[in-house]
Amino acid sequence: MTETLEIEEQFDWLKEVLRKEDMTTFRDVFLDWHLYEEAQFYLSLDENERQKIYHFLSPYEMANLFDVIEEEHEDVKEFLAEMRPSYAAEMLTEMYTDNAVDILNQLDKATVARFLSTMKSEKVEDIKELLHYEDKTAGSIMTTDYVAIVANQTVKSALTLLKKKALTAEIIYYIYVIREDETLVGVISLRDLIVSDDEMMIADIMNERVISVRVGDDQEDVAKMIRDYDFLAVPVIDYEDCLLGIITVDDIIDVIDDEAASDYSGLAGVDVEAVAETPLKASSKRLPWLITLLFLGMSTATLISHYEVMINEASILAVFISLITGTAGNAGTQSLAVAVRRLAISDDKDAGFVRLILNEVLTGVITGLVTGAVICVVIGLWKNNFVLGLVIGIAMLCAITVANLAGSLIPMLMEKLGFDPAVASGPFITTLSDLTSVLIYFNIASLFMSFFV
Repeated sequence: MTETLEIEEQFDWLKEVLRKEDMTTFRDVFLDWHLYEEAQFYLSLDENERQKIYHFLSPYEMANLFDVIEEEHEDVKEFLAEMRPSYAAEMLTEMYTDNAVDILNQLDKATVARFLSTMKSEKVEDIKELLHYEDKTAGSIMTTDYVAIVANQTVKSALTLLKKKALTAEIIYYIYVIREDETLVGVISLRDLIVSDDEMMIADIMNERVISVRVGDDQEDVAKMIRDYDFLAVPVIDYEDCLLGIITVDDIIDVIDDEAASDYSGLAGVDVEAVAETPLKASSKRLPWLITLLFLGMSTATLISHYEVMINEASILAVFISLITGTAGNAGTQSLAVAVRRLAISDDKDAGFVRLILNEVLTGVITGLVTGAVICVVIGLWKNNFVLGLVIGIAMLCAITVANLAGSLIPMLMEKLGFDPAVASGPFITTLSDLTSVLIYFNIASLFMSFFV
């Protein structure tokens, strides 16, 4: 808390320096900060204050700042629009290629074309190459700012080349070895390059077993690979094994964050990233899902009305409808969350399918037995009617078991059909559990009606 207050105080003080247009003091303090702090300060400014920053900082310095701003930030397009076109184009030129592409992907085609027409030609070619890759693939998140060397050169010449390219490379801890046709043949770490004798050939010290990904691979699969191998970067190759770019761990962290937000949005039935939207816009996005669930909920109400005669004869049954449906819904949501997580981290989604289903059924039976036994005793003592308690207990056991099974099967089925399993959201599972729970409850109660009338 103290550190946060100190940062806020520094921000307030530097804003005052900015208002006074004291460029020397501003640059001395601002450029001494970490890039993350620079970005947070920039995001806290209004347009008039940002206009002063554009005069105080060079496009290169602004590019470093924008490299750490989330490309999905809702105001990125606005930031670019308020800059001079030449300034914005030069800033994009100085940014890492993949980050510049992420920003350009948010703009309309006319604006992108205008920027590309004023940027350096060599940068434009790299950007155009990345722009055409399909979203959420390895190609869409890779960068072309890497260091590559050839096998038939010495360590000394490789180090000389590394020094020239290090300033523009996004990462230099891995140096990739290619043939003249750009086929990837090896990799060498910066450490191995530094400690090797200057006259040794790269071919003699490189590692020929290179772990790589294809340009069309899904970004989630790339994230799993980097997680499993503890890589800082992974090379991206085409279908002829030519090196196209690399994916760095910082981009993978963004992927993991985006995928987690996407999964949570699916489970909640709402876009959890839309925290800064107006109430009207937020409502317009939530209403379709809620209206859909409303009509699904009507099916439960219709089913309950089908048992209206039974409820009239034994009104005590109506008291426990919400208890059974709510508990089953909670159990189904728990099972859904575990299933979605299992699918996200599993490398072989087909392995042990029957065993997984059996585990979920057993889990449902055990939790249902315990929950049913507890509620049976509680209701038996409360209402002095252990037959009623038994009915509620058996219904609870069956409803939890079915909900547990549905929570596991539905995301697995959606995965098989090629859909995002997180779309099998918590609200949907809860509504489905309501329907099945009511059906189970009243069918079991009908067997014991003689004890309630």
